[in-house]
Amino acid sequence: MQITSLLAGNVWRTIGGVAIAVGILLVMVTVHEFGHYIAGKLLGFKINEFSVGFGPALFKKRSKKTGEQFSLRIIPLGGYCAFDGEDYEEEEEKTVKEPLFEDFPQASKADAESAPPATPKAEEGTGEIVKAEKAEAYPEPKGAKFNDQAPWKRIIVLIAGATMNYILAVLITIIMFSIYGPVHSYIGYAGKEEAVISETSLSAWDIVLSVDGKDIYLSSDYTKALNGKKQGESVSVEVLRENAEGEWTEKTLTITLHADCDFKNMTDMATVYNAFGLDGSQYYLGNVADRDVTGEGFFSVIGKSFTYTWKCAGVVLRSLGELLTGKISLFDKTMGGPGTTIVATAQQASAGVLPTLNIAAFIGVNLAVFNLLPIPALDGCKVIFCIIEWIRKKPVNRKVETMIHFIGIIFLFGFAILLDVLQWLL
Repeated sequence: MQITSLLAGNVWRTIGGVAIAVGILLVMVTVHEFGHYIAGKLLGFKINEFSVGFGPALFKKRSKKTGEQFSLRIIPLGGYCAFDGEDYEEEEEKTVKEPLFEDFPQASKADAESAPPATPKAEEGTGEIVKAEKAEAYPEPKGAKFNDQAPWKRIIVLIAGATMNYILAVLITIIMFSIYGPVHSYIGYAGKEEAVISETSLSAWDIVLSVDGKDIYLSSDYTKALNGKKQGESVSVEVLRENAEGEWTEKTLTITLHADCDFKNMTDMATVYNAFGLDGSQYYLGNVADRDVTGEGFFSVIGKSFTYTWKCAGVVLRSLGELLTGKISLFDKTMGGPGTTIVATAQQASAGVLPTLNIAAFIGVNLAVFNLLPIPALDGCKVIFCIIEWIRKKPVNRKVETMIHFIGIIFLFGFAILLDVLQWLL
């Protein structure tokens, strides 16, 4: 009975984690698209639809005031803000021949204007009167087409989505740091015997604040702070350590490195362990909030929140750079697509509120940085086309641009699927 209850609890915890993960992604995408929407409204763009999700619509409502449609769709892993004239197909003029009175020589315009309104007809065989339903009239959305706007306006609209993602990530980090304290790296211990506290090396449960003056928030910060240092060199490490009375105090350690710091990539933690003389089979690097060991003022929290989110952005850029240069392999299991993101987020969400806030902030920063990359189909590439048009005083062929973005989105979807498949196979 206890085993059954335990399994049921794990199942519900997993389901809850996945639901939270999907919810986080949905909120982040919605906030991103809302950034495009609000910037477009302020700058006079014509917006046809704002959609949360992709695929068939579960719910849609057209505004009687603006004529814009708001939709909720079945696939909760995306969304869009449909600007009028943004796509090449929408821009092409479609000539539709209107019926002219000259086409009907037996009728005149005066006859048509004076003709009585049509009366309802009785349906054959029933005698019932069929009434035509009057469609509810909606105003045409106001504003100019996307590509008719000045390039600088389009650039603002394009970067507004990523900006909103980053602002949300900073707000989440401020809340997280205000409740739990700033997140720092700490030395975890999984050994069978009690760890020995040393005054000349890192010890179990030390919270590492900085290495050689460089703040340590994430495990990847070690590789940046130690990169290029050699065996025998000394580094200054500031830590928070609990004393015998249970009080946490700040200490500055001078540690002699046990190995060269020639890192394969930013995830090479084995070299970090060797450099600090730690047994990787017993020690591990983790993240912990220091609420119970150090007080933080309001402005300090804000400053550290911006620092933390910038470091997260740096991790995203470094990982992409090392992927392109071959330092990180697709087979290293350090990157993943949407499926892997949901699994990782669900695991963090199942671990508690702090990990949930932490992963939500990281996803927000990730979306902000990734969408500004100069990759076809992403906002960053569209900004580049706007800049080219601004300089040349004329746009790149719209058909060519549309084709480039189409190829880009196919590549991105394929790459994301490949990453997820590799994660599940390895």
